[in-house]
Amino acid sequence: MQEGRPHTILCVSSYEKGQEFIRTCKAIGCHVLLLTVEKFRNGDWPFDCLDDVFTMPEDLPLQGLIYSVSYYARSRQIDRIVALDEFDMENVSALREHLRIPGMGLTTVRYFRDKLAMRARAKEAGILVPEFVHVLNYDNLREFMSRVPDPWLLKPRSQASGIGMKKIHYPDQLWHWLDQLGDQQSFYLLEEFLPGSVYHIDSVVSERGVVFAEAHAYGTPPLDTSHHGGVFTTRSLPADGEENKSLQAINRNLLEGLGFVRGVTHAEFLKSHADGKFYFIEVAARVGGAYITDLVEAASGINLWREWARLEVGAGKQPYELPPLRREHAGVILSLARQEQPDTSAYTDPEIFYRIKRFHHAGFVLKSPSHERIQHLLDSYAQRFTADFLATAPVPDKPSS
Repeated sequence: MQEGRPHTILCVSSYEKGQEFIRTCKAIGCHVLLLTVEKFRNGDWPFDCLDDVFTMPEDLPLQGLIYSVSYYARSRQIDRIVALDEFDMENVSALREHLRIPGMGLTTVRYFRDKLAMRARAKEAGILVPEFVHVLNYDNLREFMSRVPDPWLLKPRSQASGIGMKKIHYPDQLWHWLDQLGDQQSFYLLEEFLPGSVYHIDSVVSERGVVFAEAHAYGTPPLDTSHHGGVFTTRSLPADGEENKSLQAINRNLLEGLGFVRGVTHAEFLKSHADGKFYFIEVAARVGGAYITDLVEAASGINLWREWARLEVGAGKQPYELPPLRREHAGVILSLARQEQPDTSAYTDPEIFYRIKRFHHAGFVLKSPSHERIQHLLDSYAQRFTADFLATAPVPDKPSS
């Protein structure tokens, strides 16, 4: 970077998110650029913190993205490129490699986008994973299905939140779906279905060291909520509990094994009902969705978007120091609602930290010094939400913005 000029950071996002990341970069003194899709040109962005906004068509081919950013770089130096959404990560990694800009490259990003790659690498690192097989060689698939009891999960290698997943109960059902997939088959894996409780741990990492991590437990597993409907809940775990201690250790080993250098991560694990052990499910190098960043901030005071921006701008050249922590408990409850603007005024408990205002959704972020109080409110509100608001919709085969 040339001496005396502002650090220039290009934020790329196909979705409307990461506003706090942009604000933090600007507050640090960066020149901040945004590249988003055309329909979000006038979205809810902090325009006072943006020095320029560019748009791209949805599904712009990588080659077109490289041409566009390279053209801009003829007249303006770019120091960092960041994908604010998971679905832009691979293209941004390719951009970094093409322009020789520091940051996660294509090889490492596969461990945080490709479910097959991350499982194989985690298994090599000695971390438990459900049995799995690449949907590639049919003899291997037959051997897997003869050895691993059904049902199985057919999973896209590079999707999120249960999108595109199918539960398979018998071999002929798999062959039917593979016929439908055609040449897309190799972009899937087949995995053992393990009944269990699902957890997530959200981390801040600086120079390969986990400097902050909060472990949480989902209510109903997200796969069940997305495919069958229901009320989504998640809550922080007590810091001194055995579940938290186990998850913290597995998470550190996982991120070390995957070679993660700096930034934020969202990892998911399953505690099997059969043997009580934790199994790795997936990990992403991003802030978790479903208001998880608000959950973490309510419990700890740490805003994951803000810390990610500080790490990205410093890029290992400036010492990183985590802000002071507070230790409380928090939870999120969220439901698809029948009403366009659901009325939640009947919910008046003082633990409501934030009321989620989103079209056809009802939800809260809760905060309390008591873990038991959070759990009680989530259980009570889930029953009330089912009666007051709950609507269902089929899970999409592709992400929608």
